[in-house]
Amino acid sequence: MISQPNISIMPRIVISEDSRSGDLAPLALTFHEILKLPVTMRSRGFPGVRVERGMVLDDSYSGPVLEAVISEGKSIRTTPESGAYKGIPVSVAPIVVEGQAVAAVGVVDVIGTIDIPEVFGAYGEVIKQVQEQHP
Repeated sequence: MISQPNISIMPRIVISEDSRSGDLAPLALTFHEILKLPVTMRSRGFPGVRVERGMVLDDSYSGPVLEAVISEGKSIRTTPESGAYKGIPVSVAPIVVEGQAVAAVGVVDVIGTIDIPEVFGAYGEVIKQVQEQHP
């Protein structure tokens, strides 16, 4: 009887152009847990995942912005005209390995949904008022 070497197999995540939804889901769920925002991921070769409310809602997901980011190899902030996030600002970035976009990850862009001048427009007046009261 030949004995097998005692080889320990460690869990790991590998992201490549051929990653499938099962490979991407743990990472997408982690980003979602940190950000508490919808997260999407796909590899160059295969559809990926759409994560919302703490779970994978779609394990064969692709979207026009994910595809554009993989094709162009650069980040995009936009409001899609089609897909699951049509009309909602998103921010998508490539996962680049050796100069090639092998996958992309996207989130709903909450900054794009905030009217910055409205939220911070009064900031200058608030500072001025506080300074006048406490010279």
